[in-house]
Amino acid sequence: MSNLTIDIIGYVGLVINLYSMSTKGEFKLRLFSLLANVIYIFYGLLLQAFPIIIGCSIAVVLHLYRIRSLKKIQASYD
Repeated sequence: MSNLTIDIIGYVGLVINLYSMSTKGEFKLRLFSLLANVIYIFYGLLLQAFPIIIGCSIAVVLHLYRIRSLKKIQASYD
């Protein structure tokens, strides 16, 4: 894979992460951040950058946990 393609993958993750910070509501923020972190993991794998892979993997788990908690709270209101 070319360096340009790898850089584009990193920039896509960055744009999605920045967009997540502009959304309203914790659910949307977590969902878009989750997507960005999955892209960052792929990016880290391509670069063989283990700090990126480890940090983003932890963030994915935390986002999934919090999204699940938010869905449980929402279901209790319905």
